[in-house]
Amino acid sequence: MHRFLSPSPIGSGLSRRGVLRGTTALGAAALASQASMNQAAAQPKRGGTLRVGMAHGNTNDNLDPGVWNNAYTQVQGTAIHGFLTEVAADGSLVGEVAESWEASPDATVWTFKLRSGLTFHNGKPVTPDDVIASINYHRGEDSTSAAGPFVKPITALKADGDAVVITVERGNADFPFIMSDYHLPIMPAVDGAVDPSNGIGCGPYVLKDFRPGIGTTFDRNPDYWKDGRAHFSAVEMIPILDPAARQSALLTGDVDVIDAVDLKTVRMFGRARNVNILPVTGTQHYTFAMDTRAAPFNDNNVRLALKYGIDRQEVLDKILLGYGMIGNDHPIGPSNRYFAADLEQHSYDPDKARYHLRQAGLDSLQVSLSAADAAYPGAVDAALLYSERARAAGIDITVVRETNDGYWSDVWMKKPWVAVYWGGRPTEDWMFTTAYASGAAWNDSFWEHERFNQLLVQARAELDESLRAEMYREMQGIVSTEGGVVIPMFASYVMAHSDRVQHPETVGANWTLDGFRALERWWFA
Repeated sequence: MHRFLSPSPIGSGLSRRGVLRGTTALGAAALASQASMNQAAAQPKRGGTLRVGMAHGNTNDNLDPGVWNNAYTQVQGTAIHGFLTEVAADGSLVGEVAESWEASPDATVWTFKLRSGLTFHNGKPVTPDDVIASINYHRGEDSTSAAGPFVKPITALKADGDAVVITVERGNADFPFIMSDYHLPIMPAVDGAVDPSNGIGCGPYVLKDFRPGIGTTFDRNPDYWKDGRAHFSAVEMIPILDPAARQSALLTGDVDVIDAVDLKTVRMFGRARNVNILPVTGTQHYTFAMDTRAAPFNDNNVRLALKYGIDRQEVLDKILLGYGMIGNDHPIGPSNRYFAADLEQHSYDPDKARYHLRQAGLDSLQVSLSAADAAYPGAVDAALLYSERARAAGIDITVVRETNDGYWSDVWMKKPWVAVYWGGRPTEDWMFTTAYASGAAWNDSFWEHERFNQLLVQARAELDESLRAEMYREMQGIVSTEGGVVIPMFASYVMAHSDRVQHPETVGANWTLDGFRALERWWFA
């Protein structure tokens, strides 16, 4: 058996994803004094009500984790619930409801030992039966949960003392990461079933009031088990969809934290007194996905021509104002464990684009690209920049301005070439399985590649880290050079907070607001 002891989830040091802080030249005494003050300010303190203004949230939101589909519900759910595992701020995996886990040699049987003494908000102890019922809620042919594909490979669950034993149909070395997904909280079971909408969890905050599209309030869980976490006495979440109104709320002190700062005004906004801008770059990326079943996108030379026809640096500078990094037409970023930094970077090259058009038997190319800011802020402008630069390669891109309303239901995966937002995933297998595997429900380029799919299965079951790294490097190369998605850039999560709000030096980059855990990890100075 391969045994994995969870390191402590509390505390973290500076990493490449940490927030860089500058220091001016001071005398030795002043430096010592400043260091002392910084150390005192950095010590988490208990108390106060945190108010968070969110760029998401609507009247259709609910407490059922199977349908959470926006950052508001995801942050809210992470505040209420505990999960078997947690992605730490530095990207590593630590235990939460599970204190440790073991794998069989072929990574098909996973044994999760539960942490003792945990209770739900209603006082009920957390047991293996709760874990089994919580996972089973998402399983079965009748399940409509978005987590259905994640738990479909599970063939058996059973309790074994204080542990839960989970068997999967094929080896999966990343299975404990899957158990951290925001759709998979541990909920209290009654007669072997859970009520997904009762809002009872074992997380850092107890749900007090939830009014969809209006706001949510919480009180601190007095029995929360993590030392040095859940510092606020209460939390209020408020959906403020308009970016100007959201930023105004922070300026006037109506909220303490906001997500999704408007990049068009971020520099001026950051000059405001008592406002701190917090950008982190992780797995979030923006794409242009082609339907590879349809001409002309079924020809890889056409796809390569389009990949060389975009000026990535220009799009990064003008759309994201530098808050991100250049992409290389695959979805794995530097915050992932097996990021292949040595792959040849696709860059703007009209001559190469024309070469690949000729290889496809074309002198020129005319295509339509659908975009709306519902895909991501600035998607239409990004498409227009793309169109302007592609003309030099003989590529005529007609930008179709789609309406925001219904974009995800009527345009994405419906029209041949569309702008898309992806939050990314913490592991390579998770991302590839979700959007690139043959037959995956969210494979938005409808791409099929035999070698890629073979490697996907092999790498998933491989416990040898060096062998997995080789496989994932090859897979990134295949997607970059043969895939049906142009990925020009990875986008930073750009948040802002008042100067009375403090956070650890390393902030999670797997999702916005510290991996959806700012309510638990941050505190007031």
